[in-house]
Amino acid sequence: MSRRGLLAAAVPVLGLAAAGCSGGSPRRRLTLASGPAGGPYAIFGQRLAEAVHRRDDKLSVRVVLTSASVENLHMLGSGGADLAMSLGDSAADAVVGLGPFSGGRLPVTALARVYLNYTHLVVLGGSPIRKVADLAGRRVSLGAAGSGTAVIGERVLAVAGLARPVRPVKLGLDESVAALEAKEIDAFFWSGGVPTAAIAALAGREPIRLIPLDGLARPLRKANGPTYVGVSVPASTYRQLAEVPTVGVPSYLMARAALPNDVAYEVTRAMFQYRDRLPGPESPGSYLDERYAIGTGTVPLHPGAVRYYRSVYG
Repeated sequence: MSRRGLLAAAVPVLGLAAAGCSGGSPRRRLTLASGPAGGPYAIFGQRLAEAVHRRDDKLSVRVVLTSASVENLHMLGSGGADLAMSLGDSAADAVVGLGPFSGGRLPVTALARVYLNYTHLVVLGGSPIRKVADLAGRRVSLGAAGSGTAVIGERVLAVAGLARPVRPVKLGLDESVAALEAKEIDAFFWSGGVPTAAIAALAGREPIRLIPLDGLARPLRKANGPTYVGVSVPASTYRQLAEVPTVGVPSYLMARAALPNDVAYEVTRAMFQYRDRLPGPESPGSYLDERYAIGTGTVPLHPGAVRYYRSVYG
């Protein structure tokens, strides 16, 4: 279906509630579930909160730190958050009640596809690990508990067909970097934009390598849905000589389905109006581009976001 057709088929949207963008106390206070302190989701969330209030001073956004995708989606589903950052595969699971959301479907929607994440599988430069199969029996950080990275890490290992299981731990990015550097683990997974600052800093201290994940996007799609795509980390991103094939997963800005349409519209509009002030990856991935933002796959767009995109497309 064409972009115009997709938007035309979306649920009709109510007009903005009465209240302009004049001063006064906040009309509505929102909670945005982001990610770990200092991470890309937390930074994006704080900048977005500032943009929303700049756009409409009757809206205020409180940013809370979390383990990221899975925890964030559960918070949306329970009403503990109004907005959230999430990896696209976790969001797709949430709307149908699969994987970490097997307890039931969650009432969540998307406001936008924000950017493409690259799956990193990182080892030290002198490691004997050269391919995913070499992780068998090794100590591997899959990502923080409750994170989308942990979901992807588990799924990559499942489709890779290791001869024996890894010895898994669940650490956040900073903890994974420290553990790898101290040789307490043999490898770690991370899903994020490239370059990821913490990994680039590690590469500046000592040689590292990214393990290629070529050929895994197709079995991941077959096993878990269509979110996964084959991409490559550009050469020299982490001082490596050649590009490294891997698996890409988009990030979405999510909202609870019951968020009023006018509020969802204002948040989406503020995000694009102030996109130059929001942090994003340097790599390709159509960062905050309205032409790609509606590409949220099986995750439905919120009607308020649809209204914004209609205003852009005419």
